[in-house]
Amino acid sequence: MRKLRRSPIDSPSARRRRFSPLVLVGVIVSLAIALAGGVVFLLPRIGSHAAAAVNGDCSLIVPAQPLTAQGLATPYQMVATNPANGPCNEANADQAAFVQAAVIDPVTGQISIYDPLVIDKGTQPAMPPIVPKLPGRGIVGIWFGSNGNTLTLQGTGTSLQDGHCVNGVGDSIFGQVSYCNSPAFFKAANAAIQAGKLVSPPLGRAKDGLPCPTSRDFALVDQDQSDNVTTTYLVTGNGQTAQMTAANMAALQNDNVQVQHNGSDERLLAIALDGALGCKPMMAPDLADPGQMVTALPLNELQAAAHQAAPVALVPARDPMVLMNGLPNLNKLNAYRVGVDQSKVQSLNAASTKIYCTNLLAIGPQRLLLDAHLTKAAPSPDPAAANTLFTFLAQRFVFTFGADGLNCTKWLGVPDPVSVKTDRNGEAIDATINGTTIYTPVDCSVNGTVMIGCTGTTTINGQACSFVFNGKAHQVDITCPAAK
Repeated sequence: MRKLRRSPIDSPSARRRRFSPLVLVGVIVSLAIALAGGVVFLLPRIGSHAAAAVNGDCSLIVPAQPLTAQGLATPYQMVATNPANGPCNEANADQAAFVQAAVIDPVTGQISIYDPLVIDKGTQPAMPPIVPKLPGRGIVGIWFGSNGNTLTLQGTGTSLQDGHCVNGVGDSIFGQVSYCNSPAFFKAANAAIQAGKLVSPPLGRAKDGLPCPTSRDFALVDQDQSDNVTTTYLVTGNGQTAQMTAANMAALQNDNVQVQHNGSDERLLAIALDGALGCKPMMAPDLADPGQMVTALPLNELQAAAHQAAPVALVPARDPMVLMNGLPNLNKLNAYRVGVDQSKVQSLNAASTKIYCTNLLAIGPQRLLLDAHLTKAAPSPDPAAANTLFTFLAQRFVFTFGADGLNCTKWLGVPDPVSVKTDRNGEAIDATINGTTIYTPVDCSVNGTVMIGCTGTTTINGQACSFVFNGKAHQVDITCPAAK
């Protein structure tokens, strides 16, 4: 049983976990009846309070010709992998599945994003999906994510073969993630980069003075990096779903609509951490929402591949999603890696978990400590799990470093440098790093000029004075030029 709860942004492993409503509170219990073709289907109504046990193992029915414009615009249908374990409903935050597609024009190198919709089998979407306009000879890749335990792709006729879809290796699925035609998409994207047609934007500098993080930065990764997607959907009060577009938001404004996110490493980077550090993720046009630019898993991975400095975090042999019967498996490891544009390895030793843990220990806690004054001022991705982004990241590191994650404590023979304090409900409320208590930062107002975190330079009586928040001493150090 997993001890770290799923968040709208963070990524867990494919193993069993404890469920909690993290995006849409109280999604399940009372049921609304939707009629379709004379058959009665049940949708979860948002806003109820009691909750039954949730089936965490769901499947998506992949529509015919999934790589075509019509296939992308045909909703994926959610069903229970084993109906005996209970139903699966897309409106339930603990079961929700998400789909993200990208298309590259090999002639121009332009990438566009399209997020196909997920609905419950037998129901109708709240708004019909937009049929995307794809470039001629465009190459489409599709990625999947889930807030449940596992997500399995099921075919419509030959749709899995037509889409070159990969659940895992044989009967051993990755868990929450899968993909269709991803290697072909990345091959075309990398060819466009080599030809100078596609340019991945530079990372830039974060507010802490270091390069902005990527999905392959040991300051960010966890036990199962590069998983899930940045897709968001709209969910109405009666449990129907729609694509996240400005037009749909306007059309559904009277339907008690809420936004549903996939709990993902990719979203943690592109939305939460980049926002706190003043960084900008790679973005591309949204084919479903003209004029809008959006983030996406393939964009994050392309930017990481282009700009992440050594050491580069790549999926290790003991990532829970690439294990087979609890043991490392080279074929499954490589199958996962190529789905996120990472190089294959010839042996499991070349994807050493011990080396991964060594780099994680050397980089993760230090960046966490350096950025504490920024992340403590940022909201938690999951208020039920942690009270700030800082404690959320600290709790995530502890889980990854410990026996329930990669078991780095055993591999390295050292204790976890991060310690998390929780309240009676299990919410992380404080943390120490290498024995250093991290205090909540404060802002300074000097003659009406506000400095976030009491850090920066401002003028006092005609003098340019610098302010630095000293976390160890829990004080603000102010330096002004000597009077002449």
